Amino acid sequence: MELKRVVVTGLGTINPLGHDVASTWEAAKNGESGAGPITHFDASKFKTQFACEVKGYDPSTHLDRKKMRQMDLFCMYAMKAADEAIADSGLEESGSDRNRIGVILAAGIGGLHTFEEEAGYYAIHGEQQGPKYNPFFIPKMIADIAAGHISIAHEFRGPNYATVSACASSNNALIDAFNVIRLGQADAIVAGGAEAAVFPAGVGGFNSMKALSTRNDDAKRASRPFSGSRDGFVIGEGAAALILEELEHAKARGAKIYAEVVGGGMSADAYHITATHPEGLGAKLVMENALRDAGMKPEDIDYINLHGTSTPVGDISEAKAIVEVFGDHAYKMNLSSTKSMTGHLLGAAGAIEAVLSVKTLTDGIIPPTINHEEGDDDPEIDPKLNFTFNKAVERDVKTVLSNTFGFGGHNACLIMKKYED
Repeated sequence: MELKRVVVTGLGTINPLGHDVASTWEAAKNGESGAGPITHFDASKFKTQFACEVKGYDPSTHLDRKKMRQMDLFCMYAMKAADEAIADSGLEESGSDRNRIGVILAAGIGGLHTFEEEAGYYAIHGEQQGPKYNPFFIPKMIADIAAGHISIAHEFRGPNYATVSACASSNNALIDAFNVIRLGQADAIVAGGAEAAVFPAGVGGFNSMKALSTRNDDAKRASRPFSGSRDGFVIGEGAAALILEELEHAKARGAKIYAEVVGGGMSADAYHITATHPEGLGAKLVMENALRDAGMKPEDIDYINLHGTSTPVGDISEAKAIVEVFGDHAYKMNLSSTKSMTGHLLGAAGAIEAVLSVKTLTDGIIPPTINHEEGDDDPEIDPKLNFTFNKAVERDVKTVLSNTFGFGGHNACLIMKKYED
């Protein structure tokens, strides 16, 4: 069976850097930080009091009040990103068969705020009032509901589900969409991820694991991947969506083509429920699997959008894995962690990083890893690796690899390249 070629024909996002792709890309090129004091709740008693929140968002600009009452914030973000990507692609107006258009939209946690509100209400009032739950409690909370809402809103009747693999979730969604299309089971898929966990349970839960930065007096500079003084990740929120489409279908309708998806790899650390393997064995394996799937050699990669969360252990293991996989070529590539700007969007991380990777391919600009200070090097990280610290650089990038690694040892790696007819 001949596999179909798969291209990217639409992009959409809402995240701490902007409410659309254009503003997000401008901020990323300029090395802006999305971090600031938490506004979603009073975090004054928490160890971490800052996050990368979406700012100035009014869901009523794209959703009616009735729909808003049926959705958790993560789902509202998903709808916003998907609507932009669909409009950008022109897919809805093209007359395409909606039975062959699907939605695979990831979430690592899903409706955490909804769960927190409903469980909290029962804990306070349940003994007096008995069980009194919102009838939308379950439909607002479940991780797959964003894919369902997008499908209903646009009448897309193709494959429809969510992928859940912690911080690898949306890369898994993109890989699944890629495979479904190249096997001929759909013409196009809305793929990506959404997350909204900047609430007490999310921040408190990650604080208890000592996973978050506690640099409360310097929030904008707290996410500092691969620097020696890093002390944990900065939690972020938002969503991103890409339209993946079969090449001939896209060409037949005259769609603009941003990039081509050429490979996806998956692996497991099989080591620990939260920590990455100290030698990066799972990270090494997932990159090798992605390269094999794409039919590429290590020297074919120009840029890696790193997982790079700014955690003490994770950054070291990823750097080790890159040297293992790429050898001398590791020092010829540009590497960067855009989480230094967006924060860590958890289940939406791979999707926003895929959007930024596509823009790198189209514009020839590599966004930086910000917040690195001179002399703040980690002796366990190879100093010859080029992390594109602090300032974006211009480079003709033909191929991008994007890493995501999740709690539970889940690893997913996506490879995209410039489109050539």
